[in-house]
Amino acid sequence: MARNKVGRTVENLGEHLRDQRRQAQLSLRQLAEQAGVSNPYLSQIERGLRRPSAEVLQQIAKALRISAESLYVRAGILDVDESRTRAVEDAVALDPLLTERQKNALLDIYHSFVGAVRDEQAAPDGDDPVAGAGPDRTPPTEELS
Repeated sequence: MARNKVGRTVENLGEHLRDQRRQAQLSLRQLAEQAGVSNPYLSQIERGLRRPSAEVLQQIAKALRISAESLYVRAGILDVDESRTRAVEDAVALDPLLTERQKNALLDIYHSFVGAVRDEQAAPDGDDPVAGAGPDRTPPTEELS
């Protein structure tokens, strides 16, 4: 029987949740109770029969003490690139050593670099919108007289 992409995503999510639950040494009933969902519903999620909402995934992640974002990616709710970007943004936002101004400046720089990389990846061969930028190249400079 052929499965569509959503079916595979839900099934992979269920397998992953089952593995995480077993690693946490929790029974299905214990995880269901801690996550605030019914035992049959959690069983259906693990077997790939149900696609949980982001809210339910967040509750399960909290009970398992794992990243909700990793579950969102597995469930197809969040793109991997979005997840990476959010992880960087969260790390900067939570750093107690940085001022708000520094956090904003870092995020502005990060977003400009990420945008440049995405533009470069989308550009046809030979058409580099960020010519000279990057760690392996020296950016072009103008001579000052």
